[in-house]
Order: sequence, then C-alpha cells, then structure tokens
Amino acid sequence: MRRALCHRITCYGRTGPRILSTPLIPAIWPGSVANVPSQKTPSYHRKSTSFATKVTPSTTAMESGADEVAFESPAHFRIYKSGRIERLNRPPVLPAGLDEATGVTSKDVVLDAGTGLSVRIYLPKLQEPSKKLPVLVYFHGGAFLLESAGSATYHTYVNPLAAAAGVLVVSVDYRLAPEHPVPAAYEDSWAALQWVTSAQDEWIVEHGDTARLFLAGDSAGANIVHDMLMRASGAGGPRVEGAILLHPWFGGNAPIEGEPEGAAAATAGLWTYACPGAVGGADDPRMNPLAPGAPPLERLGCARMLVCAGKKDALYVRDRAYYEAVAASAWPGDVAWLESEGEEHVFFLPKPECENAKLLMDRVVAFIAGA
Repeated sequence: MRRALCHRITCYGRTGPRILSTPLIPAIWPGSVANVPSQKTPSYHRKSTSFATKVTPSTTAMESGADEVAFESPAHFRIYKSGRIERLNRPPVLPAGLDEATGVTSKDVVLDAGTGLSVRIYLPKLQEPSKKLPVLVYFHGGAFLLESAGSATYHTYVNPLAAAAGVLVVSVDYRLAPEHPVPAAYEDSWAALQWVTSAQDEWIVEHGDTARLFLAGDSAGANIVHDMLMRASGAGGPRVEGAILLHPWFGGNAPIEGEPEGAAAATAGLWTYACPGAVGGADDPRMNPLAPGAPPLERLGCARMLVCAGKKDALYVRDRAYYEAVAASAWPGDVAWLESEGEEHVFFLPKPECENAKLLMDRVVAFIAGA
C-alpha cells in the first residue's frame, strides 16, 4: 500500500471546569463551546431560536433533576438529563431545485416513509448527456445530533461539489440522536447506500455509474464513512472506488499524545448522549477505530482513501493517528493525507471562499478524478 501526502472547550478536572482555547470537539462548527456532562445548570443564558424535542426519560432522570442541563453547546444545542434536546440557531432548510450559481439540479426522494429516511440527489449540468457520471454518497456532520441533507450548511456545499467534481451526489438525511440513538444513523446510512447501488432512481439509472462509487462525509459524517467501509467489506457489500473523510470525528476514553487537554473527555461525554449504553464508551470501535479489539483496518472496503484535517482542529491528532494506522495496516489500498494549515474544524463549511477551502475542494475533485 502506498502512502500519499499531499475554541473553546470546557474541561473538567480535579480543580473544576476550565476553559481551553481549542475548537469544539464534537465537531459541529468552529467557535462553539462544549460542556462535559455536569450536575449544575450553567450560570449563563443566551436568547436564541430553539427547537425542542423530547425522548422518553429514564427512571433515574425522572427521579431528580430531569430538567437540568447535562450537555451544552450554547450556540447549537442543549441536552437535558430527561433526554430533551433543544436545537438552537438551526440553519434554514433550503428547497431542492435548480441552483443558478452552479447549474446543479437537486430533488428529494423518500426511501422509507416509516422512519423518515430520505436523500437529496444532486445532478450537475450535463456537458455530455450520454456520459455516465461517478456517484458520490455524502453523509453530513453534526455530532449525530444536528443538521440535515437539506440544511443551508450542506446544500450550499454539495451544489458546488457536484459541479466542480462532475459527480452525481446522493446526500443522506439520516435520523438524529438523541430521539433516535446510534446506531440509527449508521443503519439509515447503510440502507441509503444499498438503495443507491440498487439503482432504483431514474437519475441514477440514466446518469450515474455506480461502478465508480465514492463515499464522503465531514465530522460525524466522516465517522459514518468509516463504518460504511467496514460494512462494505462484507459479503455482498458494494465496491467503493474511493472514500473521502473530511475532519473525521473519532475519539476514545483516554487522551492520546498531543491531543488537547479535555478533548477526549468532551468527545466521550457527547458520545454518551448520541449512543447511550455503548459498549466500551468512547472506545466503541465506531467512535474509536483504533481501540483494542476494533475490527482490523485491513477490512476497509474501498480502493482509495483521502483523509483531511485542519491543523488547528482539536481532532487533528486523532485524524492523523487514523491516517497513519490505515497506512501501516495490511489494507491493500492507497491512502492520502491533506492538512489545512491554520484552519479549525470543518472550516470549509462556514468559509467556502477562503483560499484553504478552495485548495481542499481542488484536492477532493482531483481525488475523485483519480489523481
């Protein structure tokens, strides 16, 4: 196998909470604050548009303090001990249709009315109508708690991606935790991937080449890409030409060398709410692919991989460790690495016009093209 190179967070220790200047570990947006689960309600409050939903509270939560904040990112969400979540300042959901700026047309397709699983398909302007396009399945980020395929965050990213790479993109709208705890996101993503390769949609049939299949995702979505690759290696799994992991969200119970203080604890705390009862906590192989006993990386079900990270991202060390582990494994594919100097987590979403975002897009396009 060849190798190619191309904040603030609240930390709890013996002396109580401290604020570190590192980006949000749960990997949602730069500039957020993550609170490791606490028994005290934060002393500050922010006015913001909120959307609250409630999951069935546990017996313990009902007994005492059910309305206390258990985990919070003030700009984005609050999770209460009862299981209720408030999603704050959510970006608008944009309608599918023609994007004048890129010439890309999109549409929504419901795959399972019972669960609500759907996808948004993006078809770029066809230069040669008879020519089949590579198919890229995209999984959005948001710590398994936030965002959607149709949100402005992702709709405005996938349109230019489809146009620049000349690919038919299928963006998956999987169910979110805590209302639908993990593994719901993985199961929905796998169902969507199988649907794509079965070529039941007319756009995929007429314009897509599922023999040139790519997977991509950012943050929690990149975590999902890893899980899809492990599943794809099994009997009957689809052949994946390439996988693009953009700032993947991986963690573990214990810090690793070079990781910012409090980073592992924040990830472990949030994973508890996304996946209650996970065996091994944050050393669940889905969150920590390098944990003892995790499935061997040689089983990754793709021919090529690109792993990307921001140099100032608190997840940088984890992402680099994953890349190096893949490169050192018995996996027969080719893995490439790209780091963006001076950039934080998923910087390319809020800053798509910055130079590093353009360089990252160029690298993704080149990777899909085979370079």
